[in-house]
Amino acid sequence: MTVTGAQLQEYVAGLDYPVSREDLVRWGQENGASTAMLQMLKALPAEEFGSPAELTESLNTLA
Repeated sequence: MTVTGAQLQEYVAGLDYPVSREDLVRWGQENGASTAMLQMLKALPAEEFGSPAELTESLNTLA
C-alpha cells in the first residue's frame, strides 16, 4: 500500500508545529499508522518541520 501526501496530511492534521520527524514517527506509532505511513514518515528528509506547508514540501520530495 502506498500513502499519498494528501492521506498523510489528513492523518497528521491537528499536530502542533514545529514538529520533528521523530515526533511524527512516534505520533504515528501511538495512533495506529500503517506500516507504509510509518516508512514514509521515517524517510522524510528534514528533521524538523515548522509548518504543514514544510511537511507537504518534504513529502513531495518522496514522490
